[in-house]
Order: sequence, then structure tokens, then C-alpha cells
Amino acid sequence: MVVIACVPVSPDGTVDPRWGRADRLAVAEVESGRILSWEEFQVDWSARHDEGSSARHHARVARFLLEHHVGAVIAHHVGEGMVRQLATMKVTLHLDAEGDARAAVLAALAGDGPGD
Repeated sequence: MVVIACVPVSPDGTVDPRWGRADRLAVAEVESGRILSWEEFQVDWSARHDEGSSARHHARVARFLLEHHVGAVIAHHVGEGMVRQLATMKVTLHLDAEGDARAAVLAALAGDGPGD
């Protein structure tokens, strides 16, 4: 089964610890422990986070996730409001990610197979 995962990435390819204020996101297609595709997007959420209400920012995040068919978010930390939003969207959330972003995606999704 292919899983579309999203992770915030730093310029050096590591997990950016700032989900809601990330400047870049990677969207990966993962199947059977392998990354099939990896695309990075400049989102500039650090600058846009405080533009308007938190609801407006959450809508921006939701729109990105929906447009890219994301089923899993891998992040170091997200706020409680985002935890609720992702649960409502039925997007699986994996926290405490760090280090190399590609390795973090694979590690997070390793236990998401059928029957897990």
C-alpha cells in the first residue's frame, strides 16, 4: 500500500522541528519501506504563521495536505490544535521525528503496515 507522507525539512535535509512554522515541506510516496518519490515545496509558513487567525493558518495547512493527498504527517512536534485537526482529517501523525528527513519518514512508517 502506498502512503503519502509529509515532513518539514531544513535546507540540509534534516527534519525541521517547526511543523507550523516550517519553510519547506517534503511530500513522499512510500511503499513497502521504500521512498518511491520525494518532492519538496517552499511553503514559507514561518512568515505566514501569524498572518490572520490560527484558524486561517490551520486552513492553509489543511489545504496543502488535501491538495497533496497526504495520509501521514511526520514531525518533531505539533500543537494541540493541529493534533485535533489532523485527527479530524484522518491524517496519521508521527511525532518526535529528528535527523535525516528521509530516514525519519521510513522509520515512522515502518509500523504502519496491514495488521499493525
